[in-house]
Amino acid sequence: MEQIKNLLFSRFRTVFVVASLTSLSLFLLMVRLKLTHSYFFLFLVWNLFLAAIPFLITFHLSGKNKVRKYRLLMWFALWLLFLPNAPYIITDFIHLQHLKSNILWLDAILIGVYAFSGLLFYLISVQDMEELLQRHYHPKKVKYLLWMLPFLVGFGIYLGRFLRWNSWDVIQRPQNLLQDLVGILTYPMKHQGAWLVTLFFGFGLAIGYQIFKRIGFFKLM
Repeated sequence: MEQIKNLLFSRFRTVFVVASLTSLSLFLLMVRLKLTHSYFFLFLVWNLFLAAIPFLITFHLSGKNKVRKYRLLMWFALWLLFLPNAPYIITDFIHLQHLKSNILWLDAILIGVYAFSGLLFYLISVQDMEELLQRHYHPKKVKYLLWMLPFLVGFGIYLGRFLRWNSWDVIQRPQNLLQDLVGILTYPMKHQGAWLVTLFFGFGLAIGYQIFKRIGFFKLM
């Protein structure tokens, strides 16, 4: 308990920012529910919860004085499994084209706040994981991994948005998931959309992460 308390105080700015954005997200959703009496966007709460999981993993690990190498690898695998859920919320803008609403501007703002919250969870979590990995591995290996990471996340976003796979399907339906993965990798020309989405989000996330590092954003966190 004392360790958690110290961690919260040492990273007060981070906790304050993510808590404020989460509260704002929930408030905007309640406003829309009040205005429309529609529960359509409730899925955003679940998506934001999934987006927070990788952040909570690295936030927990960063508070430990020492993490054994094999345990870090186990946490990393779990973290990577859920990481695409964080920027995935950006794709929820696709729902705007199907809505017939007189408050479309509010819907756009609502999704935008949730998407920004998810992206923030992603950026902070990746920065925390980078620092954790650098304690155990050579900086060059960590650097190469970080350049591959956004494209793995982009591929995960494609699997989630277009093939409707979830993170827990790795356990629930591993054979079906593996079949889709093999099909995409074996016949790349038949799955050009998968590579376009992967590259689009991969480059976007990689550039965004580097921009945030250069402007010193993470030092404020």
